[in-house]
Amino acid sequence: MRIKEFINKEVLDGNVKIIGRVHEIIFDEDSFEITDIVIKKTGFSEQIRDSENVIPVEMVKTIGDKVLLKGEEDI
Repeated sequence: MRIKEFINKEVLDGNVKIIGRVHEIIFDEDSFEITDIVIKKTGFSEQIRDSENVIPVEMVKTIGDKVLLKGEEDI
């Protein structure tokens, strides 16, 4: 998957609820591996306050049409 295909994918939490979209990807400068993804929250109430969260890539369970984060049972 190319990085540009990853940007703007919907992100779902462990309960399969939409929490936002991939806004940015953070890389390790030495290994060029993805370390974190920045999620921009969706919804009107989130637009009037800080609406980004940095999620470690270890919390990602699956990447397909959407990004699914690990739930409590996966940790």
